[in-house]
Amino acid sequence: MTAPLLEVEDLQIELITHAGVVRAVDGVSFSVGRGETVTLIGESGSGKSTTAMGVLRLLPEGLAVLSGSVRFEGVDVVADPAAVVPLRGRVAALIPQDPMTALSPVHTIGAQLGDALRLRHGKLSRAELRRRGVALLEQVHIRQPETRWDAYPHQLSGGMLQRVLIATALAAEPALLVADEPTSALDVTVQADILDLLLDLQERTGIGILMITHDLGVARLVSDRIHVMRAGRFVESGEVEQIIDSPSDPYTRELLAAVPRLGALEVTS
Repeated sequence: MTAPLLEVEDLQIELITHAGVVRAVDGVSFSVGRGETVTLIGESGSGKSTTAMGVLRLLPEGLAVLSGSVRFEGVDVVADPAAVVPLRGRVAALIPQDPMTALSPVHTIGAQLGDALRLRHGKLSRAELRRRGVALLEQVHIRQPETRWDAYPHQLSGGMLQRVLIATALAAEPALLVADEPTSALDVTVQADILDLLLDLQERTGIGILMITHDLGVARLVSDRIHVMRAGRFVESGEVEQIIDSPSDPYTRELLAAVPRLGALEVTS
């Protein structure tokens, strides 16, 4: 069998705060293989985004203490934190949470996407950089990509900015995408478009996805496996059908019960 892209075993993350040491992640284990989507789901404060940032070693040095193991294609970045630097972008790339603040407001889309392209391709001529960048913008279904290359973030909608972030994550041709609440700041229609885009990219490229979300609808649509997280621990894990249709943990059942449902239409005279 093919080795997983990401293997996490007994990961613990302790955060040093003014109030003392907080164990934000308490011994979680999971893996992500090629072509599959694994979702961490839970309420705000459950530790799912901290897990994602810890896996990529993006938590502040000196304020976060990690133990356990996190292996990207066999390389343990907990045992050797410096090993994650050449892996970021090339092996694993992040789609951050808020498209409205994730990009620099004083640099064009082309300048920022170009920086990501150089991670994989090194020095490129301006013409070749633009050609590759425009092709990426087309790949994520941005209309008029030639024009958008020279635009600034404030000139694009939230949905278009999220597409730019996906293009930026794909620029170095990673094997794994870590998608941290990639649709939470978007309206429902745009959410559906972004999720369709991610599924289409996965089908065409075989990329693995670690999805972080609090939205059960998102999890149901995109996931192969789900880990339900509460207070830094997994309370339930399994295939998407099992978790959604036959949850065994009371917390999972409470999450499902909290999803709004349309009632019967009442017609009044």
